[in-house]
Amino acid sequence: MQEAEDGEKEERAEPEKKEKTEEDSPEKEIADLKDRMLRLAAEFDNYKKRVAKDLNASSDKGKAEIIAKLLPVIDEFELAISNMDIKQEHAKGISLIYSNFISTLKSAGLRALEVSGRYDPYKQEILLAEESNEEDGTILEVVRKGYAFNEIMLRPASVIVAKKRHAEQTKNEEEEEDKDEKKKDGE
Repeated sequence: MQEAEDGEKEERAEPEKKEKTEEDSPEKEIADLKDRMLRLAAEFDNYKKRVAKDLNASSDKGKAEIIAKLLPVIDEFELAISNMDIKQEHAKGISLIYSNFISTLKSAGLRALEVSGRYDPYKQEILLAEESNEEDGTILEVVRKGYAFNEIMLRPASVIVAKKRHAEQTKNEEEEEDKDEKKKDGE
């Protein structure tokens, strides 16, 4: 009899468990679905942001490639303006065309790299190192301007940098200068 009573108790306990799991089940399922929906929405939002960023980067890269091809034209304009031996009217016209051209490219994102002081390997390339009394790495002359488009380096500036003279060379040069001065004074 006890076995029969135990069997009845187990049967009663099982429906109670089933009822509890059935009650928990829809709520849990709803919570799981909400969680999945929120995750999918977040993933989709991240996807949209990533696509927009990639599209913008592709657009910038395309613009940078075109502007990089125009840099020799800028160099030639600057060379022509600096060596003008033509009528004042023509010189003024060429200068206006050049300034319009540069302002258009600047509004698109082109900027000339600032070059001063010490050599920066990320913005300049060394064409020549000349011996000088200046500190090593000091920029002596800019041979060709460098340009960047937004954050994209188009062309580094080409520079001539200082190279410290050796102490013996400096002494010899000073002695030669003194001799030259003495000769001039003696004449």
